[in-house]
Amino acid sequence: MLTKRIVPCLDVRNNRVVKGVKFQNLVDISSPKELAKFYSDEGADELVFYDVTASSEARLPMYSFIKDVASTINIPFSVGGGVNTMEDIKKILLSGADKVSINSGAVNDPSLITKGAKRFGSQCIVLSIDAKKEGDTYAVYINGGRKKTNLDAISWAKEGVRLGAGEIVINSIDQDGTKEGYDLQLLKEITAAVDVPVIASGGVGKMEDFLDAFLQTNVDAALAASVFHRKEISIQDVKTYLASNNIPIRTER
Repeated sequence: MLTKRIVPCLDVRNNRVVKGVKFQNLVDISSPKELAKFYSDEGADELVFYDVTASSEARLPMYSFIKDVASTINIPFSVGGGVNTMEDIKKILLSGADKVSINSGAVNDPSLITKGAKRFGSQCIVLSIDAKKEGDTYAVYINGGRKKTNLDAISWAKEGVRLGAGEIVINSIDQDGTKEGYDLQLLKEITAAVDVPVIASGGVGKMEDFLDAFLQTNVDAALAASVFHRKEISIQDVKTYLASNNIPIRTER
């Protein structure tokens, strides 16, 4: 059985790691390089970086921190935010990232998924989806959760995989930063709809939230930010807890 992954998420603005609640009220946390090294040393399985205002500010993603991170850590990491062209994908990968996460750019131009997968391999192309519950369905939002689309999150995940995405990150806007736990229903629907690895995102407040995600849904990885950044929960403590509950997890450092 494949081991489950624990993935810290680092939202980046102006080359600083920030964090907010439901994508609002961002506060400064640390530098990407320093925090990446801390998480790598602590036993994170991989990292995810998002330039959280690149799309809403209609600018290119900032690449300057990627080389610093790549030279500092030896675990995989992905980078997203403002990725709209094949050149963006190429620059991120050449700068040292292992994967490129595409959200708004894929909604605006779905062919970007296919082109990226064909040129660099589907394992390098991650479809990131920001979803918000509306009635009995989940709407897809772009531009850092600021703009609603007419896409249904479950249908969009299926289409993204068909187009070539090798992994899905599904983030619940409703749960983001609330520490009230993942949206388990959303995770169940997404994992049932696709046959690629799915990373759960949005809402971790306690170690039991990680366990619930792995026990109640078929996600391959659990992503968290606030509880790690503020050192409320350590990665090693999470892994020890999950292993004690028979979740296959990589515990060696």
